[in-house]
Amino acid sequence: MNDFLLGMKKGIPVALGYFAVSFSFGVMAAKGLTPLMATIISATNLTSSGQYAGAQLMMRSASYIEIVLTVLLINIRYSLMSISLSQRIDPNMKIGTKLLIGFGITDEIYALSITSPHKLTAKYMFGLISLPFLGWVSGTAVGAFGAQFFNEDLLKAMGIALYAMFIAIIIPDARRSKPILLVILIASAISCAFYYIPGIKEIGLCFKIIIATIVASLIGAIFFPINDEEKSPKPDEDGDLNV
Repeated sequence: MNDFLLGMKKGIPVALGYFAVSFSFGVMAAKGLTPLMATIISATNLTSSGQYAGAQLMMRSASYIEIVLTVLLINIRYSLMSISLSQRIDPNMKIGTKLLIGFGITDEIYALSITSPHKLTAKYMFGLISLPFLGWVSGTAVGAFGAQFFNEDLLKAMGIALYAMFIAIIIPDARRSKPILLVILIASAISCAFYYIPGIKEIGLCFKIIIATIVASLIGAIFFPINDEEKSPKPDEDGDLNV
C-alpha cells in the first residue's frame, strides 16, 4: 500500500476522536471568541489542552506573559516528542519537511509513530497527520459556528467533554502506576489549595497551573525516579500499543 494511504488508514481513529473533542473546544471558545478565531487557533496550534488553557486566558483578558508561559509549559512536551521521532525518520529528509511533520505531532500521533514498525517516511507521516488535522479543525469549526443553535443545557454539558478527555488520559496510567497516581493526587491537592485557601486563591490561573505542574513533577522526579529497567510498550503487528 502507498505510504501516504497507509498513514491515513492509521490516523482514522485519531481523527474521529479529535472531531469530538475539538467540537467541545469550539463550543467553549465561541463563548468569548469569534467562531473564525476559534477555527484559526485550531488550525495553527493542534493541541487540545494548550488551546483550552490559552483560550480561557484570552477570554479572561490575561496578560500576554501569562498566556505565553501557560501555553509554553503545556506544549513543551511536543518538542521532546519531535526530538525522539527525529531518531527514526529518514535522515535525508529536508528541514522544511521535518518542520511540517513537527507541527503535526500530537500525543496520539507520536504514540502511533514511535511504536510503528513501518518506516517513518515523509509520505507516511503526512498521511498519518492529515486526517487528525482535518478532524481537529473541522470539529472546532462545527462547534464554534454551530454553538448559537444549540440548547443552553447542551452547551453546559459539552463543556465537561474536555475534562472527561483529560480524565480518560490519566486514569489508565494511574491504575497501572502508583507513582503516577501519587503525582496526580499531589497536583490535584495543590490545585484545591489554590482554589480554597485565602491569600493564594487570587493568584492568576496561569501561575496556578505552572506552580502545580512544577511542584508535582519535581516531587515525582525526586521520590519516584524512572527505573532503567522499565521498558516502553511494544507494538503489535498493526503498530498498536500493547500495554
